Amino acid sequence: MRLKVFLPTEILVDAVATKINAEGAHGSFCLLPRHIDCVAVLVPGIVMFIDQLGQEQLLAVDAGMLVKCGDEVHIITSSAIRGSQLADLQQVIETEFQALDDRERIARTALARLEISLIQGLVAEHNAL
Repeated sequence: MRLKVFLPTEILVDAVATKINAEGAHGSFCLLPRHIDCVAVLVPGIVMFIDQLGQEQLLAVDAGMLVKCGDEVHIITSSAIRGSQLADLQQVIETEFQALDDRERIARTALARLEISLIQGLVAEHNAL
């Protein structure tokens, strides 16, 4: 299988893989070359794949999407980091990706407040007419 991991600014991985393990919204799963095509929602976690030399490769990935179509497997995520130590990557997931989620939540709250303020202003202006 050809595995490609897409980030917003680059392709992090473009490699041949004989096996891929990932964490989806409904639990961990494994893909092998002859598995059926599928689409899966990924949660922040570890993606492990075996490269063409039989070496285990590890990635910490943020939430995203995995699409297997024929011999191609694409992972689309906003953030991912390659690493060799499972414990280190688990720490990245717990700290960096969680911090991103917190910042995103704060930004959404601020945006909702702006929207409410705009709507209140429009209603007040309409009532004044």
